[in-house]
Amino acid sequence: MPRRKPTGKDDRKLGTGQKLTGIARVAAITYKASPLAVFIKLAGTIITSVLPIVTTYFAALTTTALARAYTGDHQAGADAIMYVVITAALGVALTAWTSIEQYINQFVRYRIDAAISDRLYEQFLALDFWRYDDKKTADLFDKSKQFANFFTFVFDKLSSIVTALVSLISGLIALLLVSWWLGVILLAAVIPGIIIQFRLSRARVRHWNENVETRRAKDMIEWNMFQVSAIAELRLYGMVRHLLNLRMKLRDKDEKVRIEFERKFIGLQLGADILEAVAEVVALIYTTMQIIAHALPVGQFLYVQQIVSRALTGVSSFISQLSSIDSDIANLFDYNEFMQLPRAMAAPKRLKKLPNMVRFDHVWFHYPGNKTNVLKDISLEVHQGQHVAIVGENGAGKSTLVKLLLGLYKPTKGTVYLDDINLADVSTEDWHRHLGVLEQTSNRYSFATARDNILLGDVSHPVSHERFETALDAAEARTFLEKLPKGLDNYVNQWIEHDDGTPGVDLSGGQWQRLALARNFYRDSPIIILDEPTSAIDALAESRIFKRLLKNKHKTIITISHRVTTIEKADIIYMLENGEIVEQGTHAELVAKKGSYYRMFESQLL
Repeated sequence: MPRRKPTGKDDRKLGTGQKLTGIARVAAITYKASPLAVFIKLAGTIITSVLPIVTTYFAALTTTALARAYTGDHQAGADAIMYVVITAALGVALTAWTSIEQYINQFVRYRIDAAISDRLYEQFLALDFWRYDDKKTADLFDKSKQFANFFTFVFDKLSSIVTALVSLISGLIALLLVSWWLGVILLAAVIPGIIIQFRLSRARVRHWNENVETRRAKDMIEWNMFQVSAIAELRLYGMVRHLLNLRMKLRDKDEKVRIEFERKFIGLQLGADILEAVAEVVALIYTTMQIIAHALPVGQFLYVQQIVSRALTGVSSFISQLSSIDSDIANLFDYNEFMQLPRAMAAPKRLKKLPNMVRFDHVWFHYPGNKTNVLKDISLEVHQGQHVAIVGENGAGKSTLVKLLLGLYKPTKGTVYLDDINLADVSTEDWHRHLGVLEQTSNRYSFATARDNILLGDVSHPVSHERFETALDAAEARTFLEKLPKGLDNYVNQWIEHDDGTPGVDLSGGQWQRLALARNFYRDSPIIILDEPTSAIDALAESRIFKRLLKNKHKTIITISHRVTTIEKADIIYMLENGEIVEQGTHAELVAKKGSYYRMFESQLL
C-alpha cells in the first residue's frame, strides 16, 4: 500500500451528521463494553438535571408560603414547614446519588478502559507486518491510542454535554411555565455563544490535525532526554541545550500558536457573556415587576433567578464540553478506521513437520511505498542441519532477507519455499514454532526477573528445569546471574525493586546478550537465526558459545556476522552486495578468490 505524503495535515471537517454519528458510536462502544455504564449515565443525567429544578421549585414555594405566613395566613406556616422538609429530602437524595454515582463510575471506568485498550492492543499486534513500517498506519495508531487512552473521559464529556443540554431544556421549559417571554429571551441570549464556540472548536481541531508531526517530534525528544542511558552522550556532545531549545520551539509551534489564535475569540466571547448577563437581568426585572403587580407570587423571583442561573450554567457547560469534543470525535473516526484495518490473514496450509530445506527462488523485494529493490534475484538453499552464513556490508540486504525467511514479508517477485510448499501459503504460527531468532538488539524484558527472561523463550510448553539449566551453562550466564542479590530471581532493572526492598540490577550489554542467548538455548529450536547476537561478548566467549551451537548437527543455523571467527566454519557463505548474491562458497574458497568477501574481511585475515 502506498504511503501517504507526510504533510502532517488533515483538513477533514466534521459535519453535524458525523458528530452525531460519532456520539452514537461512543455510546455503542460503551454499551458493548459495559451496558451498566449507559444506564447509570442516563439515570444520572436525568437526576442531576431535573432534581435541582424540582428542589428550586419547592424552595420557591417555601418563600411564597413564608410571605403569606408573614401577612397572617395561619395555614401558610404549615405549608412552609412541609416545603422545607421536601426541599431537604430532595437535597439528601441528590447528595446520596452523587456518592453512589461516584463509586459506580470508578468501576465502570475500569471496565471501559480495559475493554477499549484490550481491543486496541489486540488489533495492533495482529496487523500485517508491513504496516509497522507504514506512516499512515502509524498516524492512525497514534490518534487511536490518544482516543483509547482518554475514552472514558470522552464518555464522561458526552455525559456532561447531555446533562448540560437536559438542564438547558428543562430550564427553558420551567421558564416557559412562568412566562413564554422569559424562555424566548434566554434562548436568544445563548445562541450567539454557541455559534462562537462552534467556530472556535473547528479552529482547534484544524490546529490539532495540522500539528500531529510537531507533537510527535516533541514527544520523541522528551522521551530521549529522559532515558538515563542517553544522558551521558547528550552531555558529552553538548546536545542538552540544543534539544531543550528544539523542544521549546516545537512546543511553541503547537501550544503558543493555539493560544494566540484563541486570543482572537476573546472579544466575541466577552460580547456573548455580556448578552447572557443582560438577559438574566431583564428576566429578573420582568419577574420583579410582575410580583409588584401581584401577577406572580413572591417565591417566583427566587425560582426565576435560580432557573435562569442554572440554565446559563448549563449553556456554559454545554458549550465548554462541546468545544473540546470535536478533536475527540475526529479521533474516534481514526480509531474506527484503525480497528477496521484488515488483520494478517491466516495461511490455509498447516506445517505438519520440520521442512528439510528452505529455498529462495529468484526472489526480489522492495518495501511497501518504496520502489527501490532491496533484494534482487536472490536464489539460495538452506538444508536441515546446515550452517549457513550471510555476510555483506551494512545495507546489503541481510536483515531484509531474514525477514522474508521468517515470513514477516512476502517477496515482491519470486518465491520462498519450505521444501516444495510456498511459505506464503503456510501458517505463520506453525513455521515460527521451528524458529529461534537472536538479534544484536534482542528484546530486554526489563519488567521480569532474570529467570523469567530465559523462560520467555518458550511459553507454549510447561517449564523444563533440565532445559533451563542447560541453557544457563550454554550461554555462560550462570556465573554473573547467580551473583545478583536474589540470584536468578532478581529483577534486571534498577527501577524495579522486590517486595522486601531488594533493588533490581541493570545488566551490561554483554550480559544482556548472554541472557538473550540463554533464552534462545532454552527455546531449543531446530532452526536458529543469529543476527550479530554476540557483538558485545568477548571473542573467546563467543568462540566457546558457537562451538556449543555447532556441536548439535541436527540444528540448522543461519548466521549474520562481521566476525570471521563466527562464520569461517559455516558450510556455505553467501556474500551480498547491494541486494545481490555476488559470491558463495566455503570460507577457504571465498578467501582464495580474493574477491568481495576477501576485501571485506582482509583486515581480520592478516
